[in-house]
Amino acid sequence: MNKKLQEMSSIKNLTLAVIGHVEWVSFLSVDKLPQQGIISHGNNYKEEPAGGGAVAAVQMARLTNKKVHFFTALGNDSIGKKSFDRLNDLGLKVHAAWRDVPTRKGFSFVGPNSERAIIVFGERIQPQYSDPLPWEILKNLDGVFITAADSQTIKLSRKAKVVCATPRTKAKYLNEANIRLDALISSQLDPDEKIEANKISIEPKVEISTEGALGGQYRPGGRYESINLHGQEKDSYGCGDSFAAGVTAALAAKWEVKEAINLGAKCGAKCATFFGPY
Repeated sequence: MNKKLQEMSSIKNLTLAVIGHVEWVSFLSVDKLPQQGIISHGNNYKEEPAGGGAVAAVQMARLTNKKVHFFTALGNDSIGKKSFDRLNDLGLKVHAAWRDVPTRKGFSFVGPNSERAIIVFGERIQPQYSDPLPWEILKNLDGVFITAADSQTIKLSRKAKVVCATPRTKAKYLNEANIRLDALISSQLDPDEKIEANKISIEPKVEISTEGALGGQYRPGGRYESINLHGQEKDSYGCGDSFAAGVTAALAAKWEVKEAINLGAKCGAKCATFFGPY
């Protein structure tokens, strides 16, 4: 077995989880992105449970070809129930805390050059340590990626062999958890993520900042290049979360950081060839 096949075999053996959020997103292709006073016309439409947590978990399931544990919170409404069923169908083992609030929704408008504009509305619901979920699973996991959780849940996740997170988890919760991340994965193109990343008090083992088609940089390390698409670019939604899923899986499989980033970049590039997140 050559080295590449051995590496991918190590990914297939992993038991992984994501702790994070879900948004029910309506995806619409438009002839031009919304502008004040301008009417746009749509020509392609789909709906999916998405958001960073869901997208990363589905990407991990595709990499490992096995069920990935997804700890989340959903509104106790028809959208929450549809999200739960669809995510299980996409290869996840969903552990959901049900809230008496509406499930968060969003719209993603995709322009003719694959540029996008996203609008979300409603509370971003996140799982809490006090939720009656099977948190004991975390101690037996190879890797966990976090997009939304409280500090106690983040602290408990450190029992897994590898723990990665996005700054969208919020520096407040990461600092209160007082753990060292194996990787903090953020978007250099998102001002909010840059602000949150700068507030994190415990330096992660590696910090990775993506820059879309320009590649990105990692510290310690340097710059890395993007991966050429094998197909037409259709939609950039979910590319960053797919990248993070690939990096987390590879680090859990004990790959070197540079190789983990390369796998993440391939996952992100593949995601860009889909309309919608999957």
